[in-house]
Amino acid sequence: MAIGERRAHAARVYPLIVGGWLGVSVSALAQPVQMDPVVVTATRVTTPLTELVADVSIIDRAQLEQAGLQSLIDVLANLPGVQVTFNGSYRSNSGVFLRGASSSQTILLINGVRVGSATTGSYSLESLPLDRIERVEVLRGAAAALYGPDAVGGVIQVFTREPQDGLTRSASVGAGTDGQRKLGASLQGQSGDWGYSLGASHERAKGINVKLPGASGFNADADGFEYSSLDASVRYRVNARHLVSAQVLLSDGEYGFDGAPFPNPLSLNAATARAVAYPRLEQQVLKWSADWTAEWTSTLTYGHSRDVSVNRYWRIADGAAAGQSRFNTTRSQLIWQNDVRLGRDTLSVIAEQRKDEVDSTTNYTVSSRTLRGLAASYAMNGQDWNGLVTARHDRNSQFGSFNTWALSAGYKLSPSLRLVGSTGTTFQAPSFNQLYFPGFGNPDLTPQKGRAHELGLRYQQGSTRASAVLYRNRVQGFITPSTNVQSNQAVLEGVTLTWDQSWGATALSVSYDHADPRLKPSNDRVLRVARHVLRTQVSHRQGAWQSYAELRLSSDREDAQFPGRVTLPGYGVLNVGAAYQIRPNLTVQVRLNNLTDKAYSLANGYTMPGRNLFVSLNWND
Repeated sequence: MAIGERRAHAARVYPLIVGGWLGVSVSALAQPVQMDPVVVTATRVTTPLTELVADVSIIDRAQLEQAGLQSLIDVLANLPGVQVTFNGSYRSNSGVFLRGASSSQTILLINGVRVGSATTGSYSLESLPLDRIERVEVLRGAAAALYGPDAVGGVIQVFTREPQDGLTRSASVGAGTDGQRKLGASLQGQSGDWGYSLGASHERAKGINVKLPGASGFNADADGFEYSSLDASVRYRVNARHLVSAQVLLSDGEYGFDGAPFPNPLSLNAATARAVAYPRLEQQVLKWSADWTAEWTSTLTYGHSRDVSVNRYWRIADGAAAGQSRFNTTRSQLIWQNDVRLGRDTLSVIAEQRKDEVDSTTNYTVSSRTLRGLAASYAMNGQDWNGLVTARHDRNSQFGSFNTWALSAGYKLSPSLRLVGSTGTTFQAPSFNQLYFPGFGNPDLTPQKGRAHELGLRYQQGSTRASAVLYRNRVQGFITPSTNVQSNQAVLEGVTLTWDQSWGATALSVSYDHADPRLKPSNDRVLRVARHVLRTQVSHRQGAWQSYAELRLSSDREDAQFPGRVTLPGYGVLNVGAAYQIRPNLTVQVRLNNLTDKAYSLANGYTMPGRNLFVSLNWND
């Protein structure tokens, strides 16, 4: 891919948060388990976890507070079915593979509204500071019938900080190796019919030299980052039936990478050019919720976002400007959802419209796209079984109309054992880069159409929880991200096993993923996806102390090395940490990542950070 377009660079070691999953992740450091949490993303309606068929994980605020100076993608790497990739230093661009599907095949929602880049078809998870996030829900599995195009691998939904009853204040400060620094503060409260939340954070690091000697485009410098973020939320209870709210999120950053400009008027290369990316994420959401009757609720949501990607270049020798590139997406979305409760069942009807507009230094043949969708779902809840039926019709201004559907069901085989399964279809149109980027795009590409199936068992008895999920997703006309070649088919299949056990103050969690996504008819592996990943986390609480250890073992993966492929070796990473509660509202935390200083790579030509330490002080009132 060319230089200007969101280079996957990035960032941080993977701090694996202590937890376990059975459709929901457990809080780190042996926090108390919420026995019956609710989930929104799986059905677009607030639903108790015990009534869900879908495979969902929840990352709550307690887990996010344990993460230190990490990005959201670092935290996601701890979840079953999720693999990530980095090509750079701290907090630069990255990618996520959900059940073998790439970032462009998994959609990102913030407060219910989709964000991302229309040029790459992806999004900037690294631009989302953890201090500004209240909760994350990850839906694994095809979800196009519920959320529209591109939800091939699943959905990641982020909820920013929310108003709280009374008055809540918090602040944090931290520092670590490689020049890591962090500072954040937030204020949340409720007064009468008004609720409010306000927060800000600043993060930075000097970074590391992330490219391996001899790699293409090598520059022996440290690529650092700096991010400043702000979020604000206000809601007003008009009366017993009507609630209005507004939310704002802003993240503004910069990070260094190795590269040269294109066009290249000063004839620079990666060793003679200073290259800096300036990502920026803006989002505003307005929402009106109305309870028209005891059974009928409607929500009208308007969202506006800007995904900004600007790269600038200078000659190292004298600081002369050498050019810049710009790839910005402005997205507006209107969603009208109506939910009607029929006894224990719920009928939902959803109408939405989204418009994407591209502003770029690259001349795209088409620079805007409008999508309109209409969906209906029916959630059934019996005594021992439940299910969800969904049908959707979408119209794409470039590719016309298409339909998707999904069926899912769950049945209690016994009080502790549940059988779940689903089947459905997906649709994904090519991104603007895939169609029109100079020297890379192919305007003859056609949409990718898929059929997905999964079958699972879930067990819960006392403090023991376990699950097993088999999945298979066949995508016709799969577009290989690195080459932009349309294969006949890709088969994304695998199995995920999880086990979570606690003994009083001690908690153990183990998960294993076998993923084997393949291109047909060549049978080549999908790049950057390991076939085997084993995660083990153990934590213990003793008085004011909490301690934990996290181990991740991964098999090899393949990556592009033009004109062929290269195998990246497997690896094992061990992280340890501890927290001490100095006072009821004051805690000090220490994380030591990559304890054995393991050298490993998740992308060809790049290395990951070695042993690094981060210490933070956190205050909550």
